[in-house]
Amino acid sequence: MSAQKAKKATITGKVTDGTGNPVPGATIFIDKVKTNVITGQDGSYSVKINPGAKEILAFSVLKGAKEELIGGRRNIDLVIDGKSDAMKNDRNASDGNKSLSIKDSSVPVYQDIYDMIRGRVPGVEVSGKSIRIRGANSLNVSTEPLFVVDGVITGDIEGIAPETVSSIEVLKGPDASVYGTRGSNGVIVIKRRTGKE
Repeated sequence: MSAQKAKKATITGKVTDGTGNPVPGATIFIDKVKTNVITGQDGSYSVKINPGAKEILAFSVLKGAKEELIGGRRNIDLVIDGKSDAMKNDRNASDGNKSLSIKDSSVPVYQDIYDMIRGRVPGVEVSGKSIRIRGANSLNVSTEPLFVVDGVITGDIEGIAPETVSSIEVLKGPDASVYGTRGSNGVIVIKRRTGKE
């Protein structure tokens, strides 16, 4: 009987925005721990939880985040109204780019900068320490994007601690052209927190 009690439960539901539209590609967190579950095109998800799990959170870079108490429920719909403090769009970014500012300490800690980009930035493929921006037109042999950290072009982001990151922005197409051919694979702009934040 004790084995039955310890059995994982499954929660299903749908993630929508404030206007009722589905939110695809949102990452599901349980008790502030990132799972491998991402919402489908219709915003639906299905995630297994351990007994005693208390909170479920859906996080979308474009829409924001929404957290709900599980409270024994097995069907939980989450509505992201876009006003969550967990994600605020960088207002200086053009509408065509993906940008997020990270202000909320309740958003889970990531293992490294690559895990953070994988979990938070849509349209980017991360395999190990290799990053590729989907939809970027590659004119180079390499498919790696250009990295710009605090305004400085760099080829290495491995040493960046996720907790020091203030915002991540993805540029591609015309927006990346300001960097010339080096930006043909897209550009990932990372800003780190200042001591005043």
